[in-house]
Amino acid sequence: MDVKKYHHPYSNKSESDIGILLIHGITSTTSTMIYMAKEFSKRNFNVELPGLSGHGTKWQDLNKICYEDWIADLEQALNKLKQRCSKIFLCGLSLGGGLALFMASRHPELTGLILINHATKFSHPKFWFVPILRKLVKSTPAVASDIKDSNSREIAYDRTPTNAVYEMLKMLKQVRTKLPEIRQPVIIFKSREDHVVPRISATYTIKNIGSEFKELIWLENSYHVAPLDNDKKLIVQKSCEFVIAQSKK
Repeated sequence: MDVKKYHHPYSNKSESDIGILLIHGITSTTSTMIYMAKEFSKRNFNVELPGLSGHGTKWQDLNKICYEDWIADLEQALNKLKQRCSKIFLCGLSLGGGLALFMASRHPELTGLILINHATKFSHPKFWFVPILRKLVKSTPAVASDIKDSNSREIAYDRTPTNAVYEMLKMLKQVRTKLPEIRQPVIIFKSREDHVVPRISATYTIKNIGSEFKELIWLENSYHVAPLDNDKKLIVQKSCEFVIAQSKK
């Protein structure tokens, strides 16, 4: 599959003072978040959906990236939004959710967070061996397209680069230490059945984040890639309600 065809940055400019920065997951493409990006655009929000470094080419390129490259991508997109609006929300899926938390810790001026099956904490013992595994094995089987809707699929790499996973875990370790310092309102969507990111990512975050407003919504009819799954309309609806409500405060 030629992922290049499906990996393009998306931007919407409007007169609204509200902006949303969307962040896709590891090994994936911007196409995973494009439905949400366009729905937000229909509601007249400013939108930026950048492609993360190492994605949209070949999986080997992702092994050459450090997590700081992803942060640089997001800083650039955030600066674009800041030129157009003052109330900015981050919306991330999987790795993208972890990156959203990292950015929130660096930018307390951000208005709010929308996390979808986000990565914060992994419980499986296999992750303990990633620092060693990455030196021995360049990639493992793909984690993409964990979707309940049989008519939908995720466009992503057909392998999971081990060094990229290591970089993600390094970033998430910092996120966990910073959670109590994060004060922005947050809404978390978590699929009851997710074969990629465990439930503890959601429950750990909701327990430890310093936000005064925090809400956890369980998704009953989607797997990991929920923005492309059966609950995608619900996610958009609840996200928009959250954005509008928090923007009025």
